[in-house]
Amino acid sequence: MPDFPIIDTHVHLWDPERFRMSWLDNAGILNQRYALSEYHQHTQGVDIEGMVYVEVDIDPHYTLIEPKWVAEQARQDPRLRGIVAYAPIENGARVRAYLDELVSISPLIKGVRRLFQGEQDDAYCLRPEFVHGIQILPEYGLSFDICVRHTQLESVIELVRRCPGTAFILDHIAKPDIKDHLLDPWRQHIEALAAQPNVVCKISGMVTEADPEHWTIEDLAPYVAHVIAAFGEDRILYGGDWPVALHATSYPRWVETLDTLTAHLSPTARRKLWIDNARKFYRL
Repeated sequence: MPDFPIIDTHVHLWDPERFRMSWLDNAGILNQRYALSEYHQHTQGVDIEGMVYVEVDIDPHYTLIEPKWVAEQARQDPRLRGIVAYAPIENGARVRAYLDELVSISPLIKGVRRLFQGEQDDAYCLRPEFVHGIQILPEYGLSFDICVRHTQLESVIELVRRCPGTAFILDHIAKPDIKDHLLDPWRQHIEALAAQPNVVCKISGMVTEADPEHWTIEDLAPYVAHVIAAFGEDRILYGGDWPVALHATSYPRWVETLDTLTAHLSPTARRKLWIDNARKFYRL
């Protein structure tokens, strides 16, 4: 366990009795309330200094209510220092009207995410309107969280190249096929993405891409080692992916696992991973 407070850059909170989230209907243990009280309970024994909330693929009618609710939660727990909210990026120039409303909600709004991991078209993010929407984000001081599967990385690399003024954060190391120990071409794509200076990588969401019931630290080791080698100590961040990660791990077990896999890093590099880079890239 890290011997200093950490910042969790990937926290989800939700209450199905308050907001409609259709994907929860068949999500097993996730289809229940996971709010601040549950987070506090599940993170016992981990010294968490700060948190970044990431949007939860809420049904469209609630997307502007979601960040308002999260901002209210932050008044209950000041450790909640940043919000990555949903935005309809695919609307191109018309996304400005949405972003105007979004940033007026709270200064805690640090970035946006528009999931496209489920799109059948792997090149969905290269549609002209989508690219234009991403290019608009710097006008609002917002970063973009990329949540994709490894098969979509080629398109993501091109998206990042077309948007050099936008700050990108790759979630879940692009969800490689850890369960089947598939490393290539994921490794080559990660290297190409890391060659772009405007993207950083969140080490999160890995255990749910492994065998949820039987994963080992050895299964994760080559993936963690590769993203650290590709992005370097200045462009990696820790993320808990709670409560989604509960499908495969307890919160403390994931922290202990990543701590073990990064124990060889210098004290300075470890602090960058667990806390300093989060402050920098999410402007906390």
